[in-house]
Amino acid sequence: MSTHRYADYEDDYENDYEDSGDTTDVLEERPRRGGAHVVSALGGLVLTPVALGLVSWGGLRQQQLIQATLSTNRDALGIALLAGGAILLLVVAALGALSAVGPILGGLIYGVLPGVAAMAMPEWGFRLVNLMPKSDIAYGVMDFLFIGGLLAVGFLLVGSGLANALVRRRREA
Repeated sequence: MSTHRYADYEDDYENDYEDSGDTTDVLEERPRRGGAHVVSALGGLVLTPVALGLVSWGGLRQQQLIQATLSTNRDALGIALLAGGAILLLVVAALGALSAVGPILGGLIYGVLPGVAAMAMPEWGFRLVNLMPKSDIAYGVMDFLFIGGLLAVGFLLVGSGLANALVRRRREA
């Protein structure tokens, strides 16, 4: 007979830590999310530049109408472009519910990286915009780039993706 005070409870403690050798439960707990990652990534990579182009073009139209003519008239197309771009950005952020990959990729590639490059070295910003065909969209993107709009939207998308990832991890834990 042992003199240790927990000796009588040896069986209780050993049963708690026994390894059953059955790992099927562990594999079934986490479903594969490859499809969600792909859909979110494609959505972020395709919808983000479209949304930023719409917002930039709509903003340029609004700016030209109000500043050039000193008018308070409304430009229905400009407002529609701004609203459409904002809705697409909302869709990209909502894709974070599937996977954080989409908003993070879209925000980094089309917002943060060009924004930081343009702020650090403005000639890089001009080179980036010169890769686009000359149009009102390109001029709108250039304005949006140099006022920091792309940088801000990029950080918001990255933040949205990171927040979704943190919430998912917290739920799974």
